[in-house]
Amino acid sequence: MSSPILIDNVQKVFKTPGGDVVALKDINLTIQPGEFVCLLGPSGCGKSTLLNAVAGFQAPSDGQIVIDQKAIRSPGPDRGMVFQEYALFPWMSVAQNIAFGLEVQKKEKAEIGLVVNQLLDLLHLKDFRDRFPKDLSGGMRQRVAIARVLALDSPIMLMDEPFGALDALTRRNLQDELLRIWEKLGKTILFVTHSIEESIYLADRIVVMTYRPGTVKRDQIVAMPRPRDPASPAFNDLKRELGRLVMEEQQRHADAEMKLAAVD
Repeated sequence: MSSPILIDNVQKVFKTPGGDVVALKDINLTIQPGEFVCLLGPSGCGKSTLLNAVAGFQAPSDGQIVIDQKAIRSPGPDRGMVFQEYALFPWMSVAQNIAFGLEVQKKEKAEIGLVVNQLLDLLHLKDFRDRFPKDLSGGMRQRVAIARVLALDSPIMLMDEPFGALDALTRRNLQDELLRIWEKLGKTILFVTHSIEESIYLADRIVVMTYRPGTVKRDQIVAMPRPRDPASPAFNDLKRELGRLVMEEQQRHADAEMKLAAVD
Protein backbone atom coordinates (compact mmCIF):
# COMPACT_ATOMS: atom_id res chain seq x y z
CA MET A 1 0.00 0.00 0.00
CA SER A 2 1.35 3.41 -0.97
CA SER A 3 1.50 6.61 1.05
CA PRO A 4 -1.04 9.39 0.48
CA ILE A 5 -0.50 11.79 -2.42
CA LEU A 6 -0.24 15.26 -0.87
CA ILE A 7 -0.80 18.12 -3.32
CA ASP A 8 0.20 21.21 -1.37
CA ASN A 9 -0.68 24.66 -2.73
CA VAL A 10 0.40 23.70 -6.24
CA GLN A 11 0.58 26.32 -8.96
CA LYS A 12 1.75 25.98 -12.55
CA VAL A 13 2.58 28.90 -14.81
CA PHE A 14 3.57 28.45 -18.45
CA LYS A 15 5.72 31.09 -20.13
CA THR A 16 4.41 31.95 -23.62
CA PRO A 17 5.27 34.65 -26.19
CA GLY A 18 1.96 36.30 -25.28
CA GLY A 19 2.72 36.34 -21.56
CA ASP A 20 2.36 34.05 -18.56
CA VAL A 21 -0.49 31.51 -18.59
CA VAL A 22 -1.59 30.37 -15.12
CA ALA A 23 -2.69 26.76 -15.63
CA LEU A 24 -3.05 25.76 -11.97
CA LYS A 25 -3.56 27.90 -8.88
CA ASP A 26 -3.74 26.97 -5.21
CA ILE A 27 -4.44 23.24 -5.66
CA ASN A 28 -4.66 21.46 -2.31
CA LEU A 29 -5.67 17.80 -2.29
CA THR A 30 -4.90 14.66 -0.32
CA ILE A 31 -5.47 11.34 -2.08
CA GLN A 32 -5.49 8.42 0.30
CA PRO A 33 -3.90 5.01 -0.43
CA GLY A 34 -6.28 2.80 -2.37
CA GLU A 35 -8.59 5.68 -3.26
CA PHE A 36 -10.07 6.13 -6.75
CA VAL A 37 -10.20 9.86 -7.54
CA CYS A 38 -11.36 11.45 -10.79
CA LEU A 39 -10.32 14.89 -12.00
CA LEU A 40 -13.28 16.34 -13.92
CA GLY A 41 -13.68 19.53 -15.89
CA PRO A 42 -13.79 21.12 -19.34
CA SER A 43 -10.82 21.39 -21.68
CA GLY A 44 -8.35 23.98 -20.43
CA CYS A 45 -9.01 23.46 -16.72
CA GLY A 46 -5.60 21.92 -16.02
CA LYS A 47 -6.62 18.30 -15.36
CA SER A 48 -3.82 16.80 -17.43
CA THR A 49 -1.35 19.43 -16.22
CA LEU A 50 -2.02 18.37 -12.62
CA LEU A 51 -1.76 14.68 -13.53
CA ASN A 52 1.56 15.30 -15.29
CA ALA A 53 2.84 17.11 -12.21
CA VAL A 54 1.95 14.12 -10.02
CA ALA A 55 3.66 11.87 -12.57
CA GLY A 56 6.79 14.03 -12.35
CA PHE A 57 6.76 14.96 -16.03
CA GLN A 58 6.67 18.66 -15.18
CA ALA A 59 7.42 20.48 -11.94
CA PRO A 60 5.00 22.89 -10.25
CA SER A 61 5.95 26.56 -10.46
CA ASP A 62 5.08 26.83 -6.77
CA GLY A 63 3.97 24.45 -4.05
CA GLN A 64 4.84 20.76 -4.00
CA ILE A 65 3.54 17.24 -4.47
CA VAL A 66 4.67 14.83 -1.78
CA ILE A 67 4.53 11.03 -1.75
CA ASP A 68 6.13 9.00 1.03
CA GLN A 69 7.55 12.22 2.55
CA LYS A 70 9.45 13.02 -0.65
CA ALA A 71 8.71 15.92 -3.00
CA ILE A 72 8.06 14.70 -6.55
CA ARG A 73 10.60 16.09 -9.00
CA SER A 74 10.72 13.39 -11.68
CA PRO A 75 8.94 10.17 -12.77
CA GLY A 76 9.42 7.19 -10.47
CA PRO A 77 8.59 3.48 -10.15
CA ASP A 78 5.88 4.23 -7.57
CA ARG A 79 3.72 5.85 -10.29
CA GLY A 80 2.53 4.18 -13.49
CA MET A 81 0.95 6.22 -16.29
CA VAL A 82 -1.74 5.15 -18.77
CA PHE A 83 -2.39 7.56 -21.64
CA GLN A 84 -5.32 7.95 -24.02
CA GLU A 85 -2.94 7.01 -26.84
CA TYR A 86 -1.95 3.41 -26.29
CA ALA A 87 1.82 4.01 -26.66
CA LEU A 88 2.52 0.36 -27.43
CA PHE A 89 5.59 -0.76 -29.34
CA PRO A 90 4.19 -1.87 -32.72
CA TRP A 91 7.03 -4.33 -33.38
CA MET A 92 6.40 -6.21 -30.11
CA SER A 93 3.72 -8.77 -29.38
CA VAL A 94 1.23 -8.33 -26.57
CA ALA A 95 3.37 -10.44 -24.21
CA GLN A 96 6.54 -8.60 -25.21
CA ASN A 97 4.92 -5.21 -24.60
CA ILE A 98 3.83 -6.29 -21.13
CA ALA A 99 7.29 -7.68 -20.35
CA PHE A 100 9.22 -4.65 -21.59
CA GLY A 101 9.40 -2.68 -18.34
CA LEU A 102 10.46 -5.75 -16.37
CA GLU A 103 13.21 -6.46 -18.88
CA VAL A 104 14.47 -2.88 -18.52
CA GLN A 105 14.59 -3.50 -14.76
CA LYS A 106 16.63 -6.65 -15.52
CA LYS A 107 14.26 -8.99 -13.73
CA GLU A 108 14.88 -12.72 -13.94
CA LYS A 109 13.38 -14.41 -17.00
CA ALA A 110 11.29 -16.77 -14.88
CA GLU A 111 9.84 -13.87 -12.87
CA ILE A 112 9.01 -11.95 -16.04
CA GLY A 113 7.24 -14.96 -17.47
CA LEU A 114 5.21 -15.45 -14.30
CA VAL A 115 4.13 -11.79 -14.14
CA VAL A 116 3.24 -11.69 -17.85
CA ASN A 117 1.14 -14.84 -17.59
CA GLN A 118 -0.67 -13.51 -14.51
CA LEU A 119 -1.52 -10.25 -16.27
CA LEU A 120 -2.58 -11.96 -19.48
CA ASP A 121 -5.02 -13.93 -17.35
CA LEU A 122 -6.14 -10.94 -15.24
CA LEU A 123 -6.93 -8.81 -18.30
CA HIS A 124 -8.34 -11.65 -20.43
CA LEU A 125 -5.50 -11.40 -22.96
CA LYS A 126 -4.26 -15.00 -22.99
CA ASP A 127 -5.61 -15.68 -26.48
CA PHE A 128 -3.84 -12.59 -27.81
CA ARG A 129 -0.38 -12.99 -26.30
CA ASP A 130 1.37 -13.38 -29.67
CA ARG A 131 -0.66 -10.75 -31.54
CA PHE A 132 0.78 -7.39 -32.52
CA PRO A 133 -0.90 -4.04 -31.72
CA LYS A 134 -2.01 -3.52 -35.34
CA ASP A 135 -4.10 -6.68 -35.06
CA LEU A 136 -5.97 -5.53 -31.94
CA SER A 137 -9.03 -3.36 -31.39
CA GLY A 138 -8.72 -0.09 -29.50
CA GLY A 139 -10.12 -1.70 -26.38
CA MET A 140 -7.67 -4.59 -26.52
CA ARG A 141 -4.75 -2.21 -27.03
CA GLN A 142 -5.78 -0.28 -23.94
CA ARG A 143 -5.94 -3.52 -21.96
CA VAL A 144 -2.34 -4.19 -23.00
CA ALA A 145 -1.32 -0.65 -22.00
CA ILE A 146 -2.90 -1.16 -18.57
CA ALA A 147 -1.23 -4.56 -18.20
CA ARG A 148 2.15 -3.03 -19.03
CA VAL A 149 1.73 -0.51 -16.19
CA LEU A 150 0.50 -3.21 -13.79
CA ALA A 151 3.58 -5.33 -14.60
CA LEU A 152 5.75 -2.78 -12.80
CA ASP A 153 3.55 -3.11 -9.70
CA SER A 154 3.43 0.63 -9.07
CA PRO A 155 1.11 1.35 -6.12
CA ILE A 156 -0.20 4.48 -7.89
CA MET A 157 -1.86 4.47 -11.32
CA LEU A 158 -2.24 7.77 -13.17
CA MET A 159 -4.71 7.62 -16.07
CA ASP A 160 -5.20 10.44 -18.60
CA GLU A 161 -8.58 9.91 -20.31
CA PRO A 162 -7.61 6.30 -21.08
CA PHE A 163 -11.04 5.39 -22.51
CA GLY A 164 -11.78 8.68 -24.26
CA ALA A 165 -11.24 7.39 -27.81
CA LEU A 166 -13.30 4.21 -27.39
CA ASP A 167 -16.89 3.49 -28.40
CA ALA A 168 -19.50 3.48 -25.63
CA LEU A 169 -19.80 -0.31 -25.22
CA THR A 170 -16.04 -0.92 -25.16
CA ARG A 171 -15.63 1.99 -22.76
CA ARG A 172 -18.14 0.55 -20.28
CA ASN A 173 -16.52 -2.89 -20.51
CA LEU A 174 -13.11 -1.43 -19.73
CA GLN A 175 -14.52 0.68 -16.90
CA ASP A 176 -15.83 -2.52 -15.33
CA GLU A 177 -12.47 -4.24 -15.91
CA LEU A 178 -10.64 -1.34 -14.29
CA LEU A 179 -12.91 -1.42 -11.23
CA ARG A 180 -12.39 -5.18 -10.94
CA ILE A 181 -8.60 -4.76 -11.08
CA TRP A 182 -8.66 -1.82 -8.65
CA GLU A 183 -10.72 -3.76 -6.12
CA LYS A 184 -8.46 -6.83 -6.49
CA LEU A 185 -5.09 -5.07 -6.34
CA GLY A 186 -5.84 -2.05 -4.13
CA LYS A 187 -4.07 0.52 -6.30
CA THR A 188 -4.42 4.25 -5.79
CA ILE A 189 -5.91 5.68 -9.00
CA LEU A 190 -5.94 9.29 -10.16
CA PHE A 191 -8.05 9.38 -13.32
CA VAL A 192 -8.61 12.34 -15.67
CA THR A 193 -11.89 12.49 -17.57
CA HIS A 194 -14.22 15.02 -19.17
CA SER A 195 -17.15 12.57 -18.86
CA ILE A 196 -19.42 13.27 -15.91
CA GLU A 197 -21.05 9.84 -16.14
CA GLU A 198 -17.67 8.09 -16.23
CA SER A 199 -16.49 9.93 -13.14
CA ILE A 200 -19.61 8.99 -11.15
CA TYR A 201 -19.46 5.38 -12.32
CA LEU A 202 -15.82 4.95 -11.28
CA ALA A 203 -14.74 7.24 -8.47
CA ASP A 204 -14.75 7.41 -4.69
CA ARG A 205 -14.23 11.17 -5.08
CA ILE A 206 -14.66 13.58 -7.98
CA VAL A 207 -12.58 16.74 -8.02
CA VAL A 208 -14.30 19.30 -10.27
CA MET A 209 -11.83 21.87 -11.59
CA THR A 210 -12.42 25.41 -12.76
CA TYR A 211 -11.50 26.80 -16.15
CA ARG A 212 -8.08 28.45 -16.26
CA PRO A 213 -6.58 29.05 -13.84
CA GLY A 214 -7.42 25.54 -12.69
CA THR A 215 -8.54 25.43 -9.07
CA VAL A 216 -10.70 23.00 -7.08
CA LYS A 217 -14.34 24.01 -7.56
CA ARG A 218 -15.85 20.99 -5.76
CA ASP A 219 -14.37 17.96 -4.01
CA GLN A 220 -17.30 15.58 -4.22
CA ILE A 221 -17.50 12.28 -2.34
CA VAL A 222 -19.48 9.62 -4.22
CA ALA A 223 -21.23 7.60 -1.53
CA MET A 224 -23.19 5.26 -3.83
CA PRO A 225 -22.35 1.57 -3.42
CA ARG A 226 -20.88 -0.33 -6.37
CA PRO A 227 -21.87 -1.54 -8.88
CA ARG A 228 -23.54 1.75 -9.74
CA ASP A 229 -26.59 2.02 -11.93
CA PRO A 230 -26.45 5.04 -14.30
CA ALA A 231 -30.25 4.92 -14.52
CA SER A 232 -30.79 5.27 -10.76
CA PRO A 233 -32.23 8.49 -9.26
CA ALA A 234 -29.16 9.04 -7.04
CA PHE A 235 -26.81 8.67 -9.99
CA ASN A 236 -28.78 11.13 -12.08
CA ASP A 237 -29.20 13.63 -9.25
CA LEU A 238 -25.42 13.78 -8.90
CA LYS A 239 -24.98 13.86 -12.67
CA ARG A 240 -27.22 16.95 -12.90
CA GLU A 241 -25.38 18.71 -10.08
CA LEU A 242 -21.93 18.00 -11.52
CA GLY A 243 -23.22 18.92 -14.97
CA ARG A 244 -24.26 22.31 -13.64
CA LEU A 245 -20.80 22.89 -12.15
CA VAL A 246 -18.99 21.84 -15.31
CA MET A 247 -21.26 23.89 -17.56
CA GLU A 248 -20.53 26.99 -15.46
CA GLU A 249 -16.86 26.51 -16.23
CA GLN A 250 -17.58 25.70 -19.87
CA GLN A 251 -19.46 29.00 -20.13
CA ARG A 252 -16.54 30.85 -18.54
CA HIS A 253 -14.31 29.26 -21.18
CA ALA A 254 -16.65 30.34 -23.98
CA ASP A 255 -16.87 33.89 -22.58
CA ALA A 256 -13.08 34.11 -22.40
CA GLU A 257 -12.77 32.94 -26.01
CA MET A 258 -15.29 35.58 -27.14
CA LYS A 259 -13.34 38.31 -25.35
CA LEU A 260 -10.13 37.21 -27.03
CA ALA A 261 -11.85 37.19 -30.43
CA ALA A 262 -13.20 40.70 -29.82
CA VAL A 263 -9.70 41.95 -28.95
CA ASP A 264 -8.25 40.41 -32.11
